[in-house]
Formats: sequence, structure tokens, C-alpha cells
Amino acid sequence: MTQHLSRRNVLSTTGAAFTTSLFTGNVKGANDRIAVGFIGLGAMGSGNLGYAMQVPGFQPAALCDVYQPHLERAEAAARRGGHTPKSVADFRDILADKSIDAVCISTPDHWHAYMTVEACKAGKDVYVEKPACVYIEEGRKMVQAARKYNRIVQAGTMQRSGGYFKKTAEIVQAGTLGEVTFCHAYQSGRASQKGFGNPVDGEVPLGLDWEMWLGPAPKVPFNANRWGVKTTTFPTFRYFWDYAGGAMTDWGVHLIDPIHQCFGDIMPLSISAMGSKFYVQDNVETPDTMLATYHYPKFLSSYESRTCNPMPLLSASQGAATAIHGTEATLIVNRGGCWLIPNARSAVTAQRWEKDDVMRQMNVPHWQNWLDCIRSRQKPVSEIETCVRSSATCILANLSMRHKTWLDWDDQDFTVKQDAIKPFLKARYRSPWKLEV
Repeated sequence: MTQHLSRRNVLSTTGAAFTTSLFTGNVKGANDRIAVGFIGLGAMGSGNLGYAMQVPGFQPAALCDVYQPHLERAEAAARRGGHTPKSVADFRDILADKSIDAVCISTPDHWHAYMTVEACKAGKDVYVEKPACVYIEEGRKMVQAARKYNRIVQAGTMQRSGGYFKKTAEIVQAGTLGEVTFCHAYQSGRASQKGFGNPVDGEVPLGLDWEMWLGPAPKVPFNANRWGVKTTTFPTFRYFWDYAGGAMTDWGVHLIDPIHQCFGDIMPLSISAMGSKFYVQDNVETPDTMLATYHYPKFLSSYESRTCNPMPLLSASQGAATAIHGTEATLIVNRGGCWLIPNARSAVTAQRWEKDDVMRQMNVPHWQNWLDCIRSRQKPVSEIETCVRSSATCILANLSMRHKTWLDWDDQDFTVKQDAIKPFLKARYRSPWKLEV
């Protein structure tokens, strides 16, 4: 049985709930191309540029990165796709360009909120990577900006556009699983004990503007792992608290978001988490092992991160999955498939959806959905509030772990009930950067 909480208006500065009628203004015709500026062209940004070029309605119009080699790589990719966008080193040049309709923000996480808010203020529609934010307050202001400036803001939780995840939501919302009282999201892997190593602080690489890369984050010397651009690993900046939230906000958002998609983007009532670096001996700050427990209104849910043991939780789920357990059946979903497993004496029939080339597609359909919604001014499948809620759920687990305390969530005021933790929900930006809607 589907379980919903009524949406509150707390995130909106206008006090109005999100509706399609909220959006007004000039909208390009179906045959006009949407000019997009791409900000951040590392691993995710390069991927997003490639996905956008597969959607005919988008025109890559500008590229921006603080690392010259990334910018040059993106220029070459755009040329291969038949495009000749301009290149800039400062994202503010893209926001000031009135010929650009929309922006894609694929920067490190600590830039997501500021750039999204400023893009909305500049009249641009936005595609912003997940997690939406690093601080709870940032997420709230991102939603406020989208509402105040009537922008279509799609978040990079692209699984919502994937066939396996849409099928999961359909099955859960049809009541097939019976009463759901427990969910489980997990990831597992095997890290080496040396991890990412222990590079010493050093000289800034040629072609990198380290001051701009840091932006609102604290000023620190250059460190290769803080920057995290490597050829053999995914960027390691995500494992430092100044810029991100470790595996919890990296993978955790993708694994918890399907639960929210199924149950109406509800928030947990309370959160408790523990974690530590038990094994890996590198200089990153986030844990190698973590367990979080969430009390939602009608079910419990857990998130488990194991980077020192690759054993899958369930045989069908490989190294990461989300499982939803009901009185009649269990449903497991990840990017490789969706599996319906009936309980003993259940009338539900076992089914599986896997190895389907159409259902496994996520990124290009997600970009197509954003394009369609830019034109129609309707709510996109990963509208920013959905990602803010999933991101906040992960951020709260990190806060519970780091401060060794149980947290109770106040959804009406979008805050925790523990006064001692409230200061840590607020964004702490280095001057001169200010997050103002």
C-alpha cells in the first residue's frame, strides 16, 4: 500500500505549492533549440555533455571549467558532435550571457547550491548534479530560488527516468507488495588498505585555478586527493567534508531516492547513524564503513555502505541495490534490473525485468525529460525538491554519525528538533561568496 505525506509549503518563499501553472514567461517553440552552458567538465560534466548532444533539442553553447585540460577535452568532444561552443574559465560569464537559456552544473558538490541559485536569478533553467547540496539550508534555498524565479530545475537523480526504477514505483504504488514495513539500501565493494594514498600538499597543477575551485569552501593548500582528478579513480573530492559527504551522499542519494520515488518523497521522522574508517589508511575524511537507520512514518529503512567487503546482500542485486520489503513480496531494484520475489504462501507471482536495453536507459531519457519540461514548463521527473529531500536524508545521516546523536526531523520547518545540531544545517561560505535568493 502506497504511503504518502502531504507536501508542505515550507520550502517556498511564496508559500505556494509547486504547480505547473506557477511557470509563466517566454517558452521556445518545439523546433527551437535550447542553448545550454555546461559548468564543470570533469567526469560527470563530460558525461552530461555527451548525453545532451544525443537530444536534438539541445545546443551546447558554452563550456566552463577551472581546469584548462578539462575544458580542452570538452571542446574536442563538442566538435566531434558537430558543435562549436564558446569556452570560458569563469561560470559568471555564462550566467551573464542572455543568449544562453539553461545551464548544466556538474561541479564538485560544494558549488551546486550557489550556482543553481545564481542561475535561477539570471533567468536560466538548470540541470544540477546530485547531491543537491552539502548543507540542509542550501537545499531549502535552491527550492526557494526555483519557485521565486519560475525556473525548471532538474536534478541529476537520473534513475527516476530509468525503466527499472519506474517499474518499481509502479509496482509499489499498485500495492502489490502488501504493507511495507522495511526497506534496505546498500552498496558493497573492496577497497585496498592504502585507499587513495596520502599525498602531501603541493603545487597547484598547471592550468588549474585552485582558488576558484575552492570557491565558498575553506581556503586550504592544494592536495591531490582534495582535488581528486585522477585517471584511474572517480574524483576523490567527494570524500572530504568541505566539499561533499562521502559514500553517503554519493551513492546513498541514488540508493535512497528510489524509496522516495515510490512513497511520494516523504522524509524520515528520525535518523540514527554510525560509521568509521576501520581499514583504509589514506588521507580522506569520510568513513569506509557506515550504517544508517531511518524511521519513516510507516516503515523503517536502512542504508549500509561497505567498501571493505564486496559480498552482495542479495544474489540478484550485485554490488548496490534498493530492496523494499512488504507483507506479500520483496522488490529489489538497481541499474541492472528489477526483481519481484513473493513471500511464502503469497498470491504474488515472481517476475523479473532485466537485460532490457530500453528499460536500462536513464541519462538520455532524463535529459529528454528536462527538455520537454523546459518547453512545457511542467514539473520534471527529478524536480529539485525531490533531490533536495533525498540529499537531506543523506546529509542528516552524516550529521547523526559525526555528532554521535539521534536526530528528529521537523518537516514543516525543514530542520532538526535538536537545537545543538541546527547550526550545522547552515551553509558556511568563505567570503566573498554569499548564498542569497
